[in-house]
Parts: sequence; C-alpha cells; structure tokens
Amino acid sequence: MAQHQFQTEVSRLLHLIIHSLYSNREIFLRELVSNASDALDKLKYLTVADDVYKSINFEPRIDISFNKDAKTLTISDNGIGMNEADLIDSLGTIARSGTKAFVEKLAADARKDSNLIGQFGVGFYSAFMVADKIEVTSRKAAEETAWKWSSDGKEGFEIESAVRDSQGTTVLLHLTDEGTEYANRWSIEDIIKRYSNHVAFPIYLTYDEKEWDDGNQGSSGSEKGSKTKTDRINSGTAIWRRSKTELKDEDYNEFYKQLGHDTDEPLHYIHTKAEGTLEYSTIFYIPKKAPFDMYNVDYKPGVKLYVKRVFITDDDKELMPTWLRFVRGVIDSEDLPLNVSREILQQNKILLNIKNASVKKLLSEFKAMADNAAAGSDEAKQKWTDFISQFNRPLKEGLYQDFANRDAIQDLVRFKSTAVEGSSGWTSFADYVSRMKSDQKHIYYITGGDEKTLRSSPLLEAYRAKEIEVLIMDDEIDDIVIPSLHSYRQTKGLLETPGTDGKSESQTWELKAVNRAGADEELGEKKDNAAEKEAKPVIEKLKKALGDRVKDVKLSRRLHDSPSCIVADENDPSIQMAQMMKAMGGGMEVPDIKPILEVNGDHPIVAGLKDVDDETRIADVAGVLLDQALLVEGVKLKDPADFVKRLNRLLS
Repeated sequence: MAQHQFQTEVSRLLHLIIHSLYSNREIFLRELVSNASDALDKLKYLTVADDVYKSINFEPRIDISFNKDAKTLTISDNGIGMNEADLIDSLGTIARSGTKAFVEKLAADARKDSNLIGQFGVGFYSAFMVADKIEVTSRKAAEETAWKWSSDGKEGFEIESAVRDSQGTTVLLHLTDEGTEYANRWSIEDIIKRYSNHVAFPIYLTYDEKEWDDGNQGSSGSEKGSKTKTDRINSGTAIWRRSKTELKDEDYNEFYKQLGHDTDEPLHYIHTKAEGTLEYSTIFYIPKKAPFDMYNVDYKPGVKLYVKRVFITDDDKELMPTWLRFVRGVIDSEDLPLNVSREILQQNKILLNIKNASVKKLLSEFKAMADNAAAGSDEAKQKWTDFISQFNRPLKEGLYQDFANRDAIQDLVRFKSTAVEGSSGWTSFADYVSRMKSDQKHIYYITGGDEKTLRSSPLLEAYRAKEIEVLIMDDEIDDIVIPSLHSYRQTKGLLETPGTDGKSESQTWELKAVNRAGADEELGEKKDNAAEKEAKPVIEKLKKALGDRVKDVKLSRRLHDSPSCIVADENDPSIQMAQMMKAMGGGMEVPDIKPILEVNGDHPIVAGLKDVDDETRIADVAGVLLDQALLVEGVKLKDPADFVKRLNRLLS
C-alpha cells in the first residue's frame, strides 16, 4: 500500500470543505454522477473510434446503492476507468489554474462555497461534505489491474492494488452522521431527478423494499420481510434531441445545472434543430455569472461536441470563437464521422458551417434580448443589464477578433456616457447617434482606467459646454478595440421604397478620441491668433522647463476651468495603452510615451507666468501643471516626492 500526500491546494480545499458549513450539500451526488457520465462518454467514443476498445462488452450504466446501517453510499459506472497514475493525477492534485482563486473564495464566504465547487472543476472533493472517508476502486478499460484509492480527506491518501471484474469506477462513501440523510431511496431519487435526469445513460438505484403479509402497508398488515429491487431513476433522453414543444423551462434548467455544474438557473437558453444540407441539434446556455476562468489563457471550453449522440470532446476551443467562451451547451451533428480527430475538427468544413450558423444564432438572440429590454418589462431590462454586466467585455473582444460579425456585435456592446448618470446606465452606439446634435459629424469617446476619473477629466470641459455627449470607456480593452473599429456603421434595415431592390440603408460615423491631439479642432472653436501670440512666451517657458518630459506644449482650445491637461499624439498609443503594454511585459522593451501638455492660457496659474523670469519658479509651475494633469488621468507619478516638493515651494 503506497502512501501519498495531497497537493497543497487540495489539502486547503479539503480542510475548508470538512470544517465549514454548506448551504447545498446535496450537490455532491450531482458531481459524482456527472463524473461517471463523463467516464461513460469517453469509453463510448473509444469503442466506436479505436480498435483497441471495440471488443469491450459495453452496456453503459450508472449504479447507485446504499446501506443505511453501515452508513455507506456507492456510485458505480462501467466507463473508461482509471489506473494508478490516473488516480494520483485526478484525485491527488488539481492541475487546473484558478484553484488558488477558488480556495480563496471558499475561505472568504463559506455560506456560498458549495455553489462554486462544480464550477471550479473540483467536484469530486465535494463528497467530503457528507463523508469522512472515501474509497475509489477503478480499473481502466483495456487493462487487467484494478486499483483502490482511499482517503479520510485530511493529510493524504493511499493507493493499493484491488480487484474489479470489469472496467469502470466505484466510489464508496462512508457517510458522516449528517450525511446519512442521503442513504435513502427518496433523497437519492429526488436529487437525481432534479440535477441529473437528463444524463444520457441509465442511472439505476438498488434498494430494499419491504413486503407485507397482505400485500399492502398499513395498520391491517404486518411486515414479513423485504426484497431487493433495482429501478431506473432518470429519463436518460438527450434533451437537445427532443422537440421544443414537449420541453418546459424546468427541463432546460435541470439540464443546464448538470451540464454547467451550476446551482443557478441560466440567464437564457437557445435550442435549435437544423435540417437540410446539414443536420444538427444545438442547445446553448448563457450563465447568470461569468465563468471563473473566463479571462484565463487556459480557460475550460463550455461546449460539448457529439456525433449521432456519441460524445466526441468537451475540450476543443474550436467549437466556439474565443469571444463566446462564456457560452455553455451541446452541438450534436449527424454529418461528422464518428472517428473525427481534433486535428480534423480544426479544419472541418461541416463543423465550420455549424459554428458560423451557431454564432449568428447567438447574436440574433442577444439582439432580441436587447430589443426586449428597450421596449419590454422591468424583467427584460434587468435580464439585459445582467447580461451586459457579465459579458460586455468578451463582446468587445468580438469586435476585434470577428470581422465577419462586427456589424452585429457593434450594436450589442455598451458603454457608459456623459449623457447617462449612474453605475447601471449603459449606452449603445445607436443610443448615442439618436441623441447627436444635427450638425455633429463624429462619435466622441474618452478612454482610461476609472469611470469616476474620466467623468471629471478636464478634457470634457469644452464638450460639456457645447452639450456634446462623450462615451466613457473605462475598460482597458477599449484602448485596443475602439481604434481598430475606427467607425460605427448603422444599418436601418431593408428599404420598403419601390425601386431600391431591397438594399439596406446605412450611415457611418467616425469614432474620435477626445484625449488625442487635434480632437479639439472639430469643436467649432475658431483659432484665436491673438491669444496664441500672447501666450507664446509662456508656452516657450514651459517647453524649456519640461524638456524631454513632454512631446510638446500647446495652447488648449478645450479647457475652460482647468489649467492643464495631457493628450496623446495621433500616432502614439494612449497613456493607458502604454501602461498596459508595460504590464504585459514579455521581455519586450516598451519605450516611454511622452504626452502632449495642453494649457489654458486664461487660467491665472498659466497667465501668471507671463512676467516671471525666475527659472526655478517656472520649473516648479511647469512640473506641477504636468503632474496634476497626469494624476487627473489616473497616471501614477514616477517621482511623487518631487511633485510634493515643487507644490510646497509654490504654496510657501
């Protein structure tokens, strides 16, 4: 018998599971049944696609039994099984990134922890919520040796050779006193029907049924014994193959919870069955909350691929574009070959057509949600707000990545705006255009790292004065996406006017960043040559004092109240983009981006320099004007101490 220590993160996880209070302990059975279903899926595929496994006698099933007196619960399958190395890798370590974040969340809020277990891919360990010891006996398909893994969930686990008649895995739970409530027929049936009813394989429950001398239980009869019975307790029909007319919301919600390892109901679902040139069925879900690993490079894909109801893969990122990685669901094709490989999948035209059609279907559903919110009930509005708050950022990624669907995506993304106050107020490009002044030619926006800072930016003063709306883009991805978008094209739909041949009417507006040099030229402010001539000596003093800290110093036409602001040259990345490039690093040298300082010639601080010749005072004023402009834009100063010294000298 070999002794093994748990990986550090597993030990912390188990400690929290065993010593915390849980709001929904029953999900342990859903997780174990889901693992068994995955094992059956994998072997079913191999018996079709791999000659090594074709000779295996395979009648897929999951069996559950319990012994109330011994306080045990058993879940068994005849799926792919595990060997010694698999048991160590699967049950002794957690190889997926994000585990540390999960453990931290678990520790931070024990009342919500059980809702996170399946989402973080550590569902097996949830069994320690109800058991003080677990034994796993498994034999891998096409191998002769079986192995038993056992642990009390404390410091480590033991592995030894074992005996099992056929391939598969048996999980034996030694229940705690609190866990014995699940060692009965009615609890197990209820949990399976709520969480695992749509598992594609039969789930059988073995139990003892009492017999009565008159055939009926009641006051007139007496118990004469019991007999062992085995009943199937799930429907086992692939929900995506069933007609939408025979399904209810409850059916879709139950399947989602089993598929997505989620205790919440989905925000939205889409069920499609295509017939014709291509035959396939899809069912897609939008979660209420973003997956925990949505921004990880090694995120877990959420869509499973089946061919003729045979599971093929749930680990292929080619099934959905990256920007739709939050979608959960199933694709089942009638036209793909069963032995299709991952390499073939990446270049398969059938799958590409299904993928493209699915993306367009999802986009049309997102648009319907937005339209319903605009003209519908408070519930529809809240649903759309929830969707945008969770998935607005990946939609923006779609603008950058998915050129073919860019027009549809740009109608879905949302931004904050100077015309809409409040943290929940979202504005679309179409909303902005509908509020534009009649003589306005561009859509104006400002990028940066913080909404509050951007709303108070001096760069907006002239736009406020002229009542011109500016979009607030406080997501770091905006600095990448919006410049690549360049413009917004609004398509009004098919014209009904005779003679137009059904063409769509569209209009395009260029997107203009207000924190770029030259943006103020479009505000309609006439160039004041006299003012520029008068301010020229001050500008020259500031340029000399600042030296190579700035690219240029200019008289501003956009400032009304503030003394200074910074803008980026048209050909340079923004300050925020430069900071993001440095943070990404990767060994690449990122040169310092020098801003352009714009000053308000009418402001007393700037105007007061006209008759000043003291170079130290000019240098102090110039440094403070630049540093405060940087601070207002949320930029961290390189030398805060120098800024304080200059400010103190000026104050004294």
